[in-house]
Amino acid sequence: MTTTPPRAGRREWTALTVLMLPLLLVSMDVSVLYFAIPQISADLEPSGTQQLWIFDIYGFVLAGLLMTMGSLGDRIGRRRLLLIGAAAFGAASLLAAYAHTAETLIAARAVLGIGGATLMPTTMALVRTMFTDPTQRARAIGLWSGVMTAGIALGSVMSGVLVEHFWWGSVFLVNLPAMALLLILGPVLLPESKNPSPGRFDLLSVPLSLAAVLPVIYGLKELAAEGWNVRYVVSITVGLLFAALFVQRQRTSASPMISPALFRGHGFTPALVLNTVSALGMMGSAFFTTQYLQSVLGKSSLEAALWSLLPSVLIGAAAPVAAHLVQRGVERAYVVTSGFLVAAAGYGLLALAGTDSLWLVLAACGVLAAGIVIVMSQLTDLALSSAPVEKAGSASSLLETGTEFGGALGMAALGSIGTALYRHGMPADAPAPARETLGGALALAAETPGRAGDALATAAREAFTDGMRGAALAAGLLLLVAAGLAAMGLRHIRVRPEVATENAGQAESLNPSGV
Repeated sequence: MTTTPPRAGRREWTALTVLMLPLLLVSMDVSVLYFAIPQISADLEPSGTQQLWIFDIYGFVLAGLLMTMGSLGDRIGRRRLLLIGAAAFGAASLLAAYAHTAETLIAARAVLGIGGATLMPTTMALVRTMFTDPTQRARAIGLWSGVMTAGIALGSVMSGVLVEHFWWGSVFLVNLPAMALLLILGPVLLPESKNPSPGRFDLLSVPLSLAAVLPVIYGLKELAAEGWNVRYVVSITVGLLFAALFVQRQRTSASPMISPALFRGHGFTPALVLNTVSALGMMGSAFFTTQYLQSVLGKSSLEAALWSLLPSVLIGAAAPVAAHLVQRGVERAYVVTSGFLVAAAGYGLLALAGTDSLWLVLAACGVLAAGIVIVMSQLTDLALSSAPVEKAGSASSLLETGTEFGGALGMAALGSIGTALYRHGMPADAPAPARETLGGALALAAETPGRAGDALATAAREAFTDGMRGAALAAGLLLLVAAGLAAMGLRHIRVRPEVATENAGQAESLNPSGV
């Protein structure tokens, strides 16, 4: 006998609003230093290496600890871990805001990464346990996906506005009110839930997961930024070897960090793979569009950030529309396939851009982002619905880790295509620095007087745009392939009614008091 899952009320939706604030700030912290770095450099005088660590260590630590924190939340309680993470995130934000040395700021950013790694999977897992009705859960996950995507764009804009009116530490102080609100309202509004029979925590899996994730993320990001280098390839290879050891550990351990049973869930594996591909498509475009707005169109950093907010308008409507279609009986496979096709159309528009195509590029970014949010919201809902509720934290952390991998791979792969086409398009007699990057070419052009400098700048902008168009065509083709895979792989995959009822019953048994 099946029972109807209980519907969420005002309390759960209020709790979701509270959860959205830290999620927004965690995603914003990825890009919040874009405009603060010059002031930080003048104040703290970091070395070149220290400046790189100030910027990158947050993302590296966050990506490396996602699986650990997701599994830990399943064991000690997701609300408890969320509140611990919020306290750590708030304390680290305060330390970062008033850091007097580069070393202190690097340490604070590392702790922010640890806090972020606790907040991201636990917020998603709590959404899974609070919203057991499929219709409401799809709507809540759509909001989660939209906030997560919008936060990255908002981070750079908020950074520019705050730095223009206050000192650089203000970009960290904005975290404190949201974290304080979460610490006050979280114990009242959020239910506690955890795996009732988690087994022992596998400590050996923690360093193995770090050794698997960090070298791969580092290598992919450096390949995107610096180009081909044997050192980065070795880093990726080492990470993949540790990934193989990590997988073997999960298969043989009596109490694995990531249970292999997750991948036997109906729809979990295809959702995880396709979600990673969608992240590749999303972040791959960012490699080009930010440079296009600043270096091709000549916008200032703040102007570029403000213009980049316009595509976010479409993001807000994408996930709710997708959820509504599924609720009206449209197969999820068709909705996800349509999302990939919309995203591919966005890349198609980007492939038509010239060196003076502001509105076309913004429209392309909006269409692309809308398609990706449709895909991600539906795949997240499918993956979490397929996973046992007691493993919601682990399932969430795997999705987030896949997103990190996909984003890094997108920037590396599409960036490499664009760079190769840029170098091919530059005149053979151009100086070597100009043939390497658009920034190098524009710097040389500024130092070269007369028509020669203008010609070099024009050639570089045209070559970069050619590279962007070529990468867009490659990404669009990949998303078309993903659309075909979604149509075939997700068709007839539904969360079986008995699974949905069983998961809802488990959620109720894990939280009998509703507190």
